Parts: sequence; structure tokens; C-alpha cells
Amino acid sequence: MLNFDSLFKNFLGSSTNWYKWTIISFLILNPILFFTVSPFIAGWALVLEFILTLAMALKCYPLQPGGLLALEAVIIGMTSPHRVAQEIMANFEVVLLLMFMVAGIYFMKNLLLFVFTRLLLNIRSKIVLSLAFCFSAAFLSAFLDALTVIAVIITVSMGFYGVYHKVASGLDFHEVNDVKSDDKVHKQEILENFRAFLRSLLMHSAVGTALGGVMTIVGEPQNLIIAEHSKWTFVEFFLRMSPVTIPILISGMLTCFIVEKLHLLGYGEQLPEEVCTVLKQYAEEQDAKMTQKEKANLVVQALIGIWLIVGLAFHLADVGLIGLSVIILTTTFCGVIDEHQIGPAFKEGLPFTALLVVFFAIVGIIVDQKLFAPLITFVLEAAEHTQVVLFYIFNGILSAISGSLLGATIYINEAKLALESGSISREQFNLIAVAVNTGSNIPSLATPNGQAALLFLLTSPIAPLIRLSYGRMMLMALPYTIVLSIVGLIGVMYLPEATIALGFH
Repeated sequence: MLNFDSLFKNFLGSSTNWYKWTIISFLILNPILFFTVSPFIAGWALVLEFILTLAMALKCYPLQPGGLLALEAVIIGMTSPHRVAQEIMANFEVVLLLMFMVAGIYFMKNLLLFVFTRLLLNIRSKIVLSLAFCFSAAFLSAFLDALTVIAVIITVSMGFYGVYHKVASGLDFHEVNDVKSDDKVHKQEILENFRAFLRSLLMHSAVGTALGGVMTIVGEPQNLIIAEHSKWTFVEFFLRMSPVTIPILISGMLTCFIVEKLHLLGYGEQLPEEVCTVLKQYAEEQDAKMTQKEKANLVVQALIGIWLIVGLAFHLADVGLIGLSVIILTTTFCGVIDEHQIGPAFKEGLPFTALLVVFFAIVGIIVDQKLFAPLITFVLEAAEHTQVVLFYIFNGILSAISGSLLGATIYINEAKLALESGSISREQFNLIAVAVNTGSNIPSLATPNGQAALLFLLTSPIAPLIRLSYGRMMLMALPYTIVLSIVGLIGVMYLPEATIALGFH
């Protein structure tokens, strides 16, 4: 006979009991609200409950509790399986992006590791190094997947932390200990400085993924959803976003320089000389061991990277199909032919792909229950110029709380409905699309649950090693959030003039 305690322990695994009871309470409450009070109120309750599961992502991955809420909503009639399928098919290219592009970049990790390792060891100025990491992460995220870029930088940092930590713990590195003092206190001080150095570098990189991610179709999953609804190509997306995103990029780089120069909020720590000595020795030994086959793989990956950029820029195929071509080319020419070698490439993207489908179920609820109709009516009653600003602000707030993907999906859907009903013109819709994209990607830096790259960094194995907590991450992201959100707002305010200047009507 089943034991209730055992069932309860298995339910949502190691999550805290109060969180388990909270989800159970939601599942009991929702049908009561739907059938006895109001479907509209029940719908809003479920959306807020889903946002809580996103905010609690560190306690439990949102797929399970959020998926339960979505399943219940379909069962009691808040939305239908047909509506969910419609939302999935309308955004199927995003599903392909997460399935194939993320996996494709997985096979280019060696090239990315090579690039970031050289940056870390060959640039001695911390300010220049921070700018280089921030800009490199931005550039790569504009063409690759932001999560993969931050994952590579985490891998580099983990490797170097592990190498030095062995030395700092008193273990010889090939019978050589380059730490000049045997004093344990001094070693610990060096290690703490190294942790601060890595924290700041990783935060600059994570912010860099947002700076580049907002600029192109493939930078973030929500960008592709917006581009699909707007019928924009890769180049048109970049050009329409540029009046806002280029000032944001410049402001982000300036902010990076200032926080490093003034040593603000934990930034500015230099790489200790003792650490640099150990890491350089390690890198030199690794280079000496590199075989001709490994060098050939780097060349192949670089050539495939060029194909990736060209294919995206000229829209030679759908984004997901370009990602699939990257998988085929990299595995073929790098000698990866075993199914068990290919499988791990899909581990990073598929959990998020499953969560994305749950997102679409929540969007179906919002559409069927017209949950955002009062807010959208309020926005659309404002002057056209004010509409664009309000979409930016409201989307920014929702994205910071619940995640950029949910915020962008909800607001671009509402804007599309307004366009189809004739409430707004096509030109106005294009301006709103830019505002929605900017609002979802930039103000969401305020919290780790707002930006996927920040959340990925926070939940990575290196976060506890370098003492990177939720609160410290929010504090270190604060100067970027304030500056970039204000610049984004100003850019959106002057967007109509800039759009005309670029020749778009």
C-alpha cells in the first residue's frame, strides 16, 4: 500500500516542504476559482503562480511545477490542447533554434575555449581584459546562443580555478609550486582575490551576452519569436533594433570601464601575479600537448563559425536548420561519429525547450482568457508615441520578475492581436516590436531569474566556489541595469525619428 509520506517526499524531490505545499495549494485553488468565482481571476491567479515557479528556479526547475499548473489549466478548460499546439507551431522555429543551434555550438566549444583562454592569459590590464570579455561575449551572443557562450566562459573559469586551487591548497603542480609564500593566510588572501577577479569577469561576460543578445534574431529565443511575428529577416532585425541597441552596447562598455576603474560593487580586482604564473605554466603545457588533429579541429570550427555568421546574415535557411548544418559539419569534420558522443550536445537545450512548450501553454491561457486585455486597452488608448514607451516599461517589469521569454511572448502576442484587429498600424507595430525586444532583454538584467545567462551562471558549479550569491549578483548587475535601462528608454522614446532616418516607414 502506498505511503503518503513517501509520495510527498518524491513530489518535487528535494524542494522545501513549504514550496511543495504551496504548489499543492495552487493546484487545489485553481479549479475552485475557475468554476465558482471567475475564469478571468483564475487565469490571472495561475499566471502569477507560474511566475512564482520561475522566481523559485533555484529551488526547483520550473518545468515540473509550471508544467503541473499548465496541465491542470488544459484539463479544466482554461485553454485547449489545440490552442497550445497552435502557439507551438506559430513559434516552431524557436523550438528548432533551441534544439539544434545550442547543440551545434556545443561542438564548437573547443574554439571558444581557445579564444577566451588566450584573452585571459595574454591581457594583463584588468580594465582591458574586462572590456575584451564583455565585448567578446556580446559579439558571440549576437550570432551564437548566449547560454552556450556563458557556459564556455564558466568552463574556462572552472578549469583555471581548479588548477590554482590545487596549488593554493599546498599540492604541487608537476612538482612545482610557484606561490612565493608558504604562509597559509597569504595563500588564502590570494585565493580570495582570485575569486573576486573571476566574479567580476563572469559578471561582465554575462552582461555582455545581454548586450549582444538583444541585437539579433538568434541572440535570445524571444528575439526569434518577435522576428517571426514581425516578418523581419536577420539583417532587418539588426537594423531596426540598432537605434536602441548600439547606444546600449556603447553604454554597456562604458559602464564596464567605469565600474572597473572606480572599483565599484566588487569590480576592479586584479589577477594576482602568483595565480597568473601558475595558469600560464599550465596553459603552456596544454599547448605543448596539443596534437595536429586538435589543431585541425580548431581550424574547421573557425571555418564553420564563418559559415554560421554568413548563413544567418543572409538568411540562407531558417535558424534552426543552420544550427542543424553546424551539427552535421562539425561532427563530420571533427571525427565525432558515435551516437553517445553526439547525445550530450542536446542536454543543455532540451530541458529549456520543454519549458518553452510550457510557456506556450501559459500564453494560450492568456489569449483564451483575455487576461491582458484591460492593460493593452489602457496602453492602446494612449498616444502612439506613449504606447511604445509603455510597452517597453511594462515588458521590462514583467521580464525582470518572470523572465525575458515570458514577458516578450506575452506582449508581442498582444501587439500582434492589436495589429490584426486594426487598433494599430503596421508602422506602429514595428516600433512596438523594437520596444518589446529591448524591454525583455535589458531591464531583465535586474534579477538572475530575468536573464537566462545570469540564472545559468548562478546555478553553475562555479558560483559557490567564487562566492557568487543571488544577492551579490543583483548588486553587481545594478549599475548595468540602471544605465542600460535608462539608455534603452531614451532610445525607445526617440525610436520613430531614428526609424525614419534609417529609411524604414
